[in-house]
Amino acid sequence: MEAAQEAANSESKSSAGDKYETGRAMAQLERDRNAQLLAGALQLKRDLQQVVIDKTYESVQPGSIVTTNRGGYFISIGAGKLLLDDAAYFGVSSGSPIAIALAGRKVGEVATFNKLTYEILGVV
Repeated sequence: MEAAQEAANSESKSSAGDKYETGRAMAQLERDRNAQLLAGALQLKRDLQQVVIDKTYESVQPGSIVTTNRGGYFISIGAGKLLLDDAAYFGVSSGSPIAIALAGRKVGEVATFNKLTYEILGVV
């Protein structure tokens, strides 16, 4: 963000005034885009800090690690594929459709998502 702002500030007017304005506008757009990315990353950090990981869960909820017949999930933030003890889990937001479908379920229960049945094999 600082580099984009510095670029906008360092643009100097030339005989082609439009070039100056275009350069400043592009630098401002870059700064704004970086500000949005930073805000999103800070929000993810806050969301992740709310997750309690040093607790054992009996049902699927934020912070739990869920093993199903169709894969494993860490209910936290959308983080993609994660490896834990040589097992793959997908970090998913508690507001994601799959997490909502699994929410509150216990070992042995089933959930349906996208016309597929997910059997809960383990919750930690």
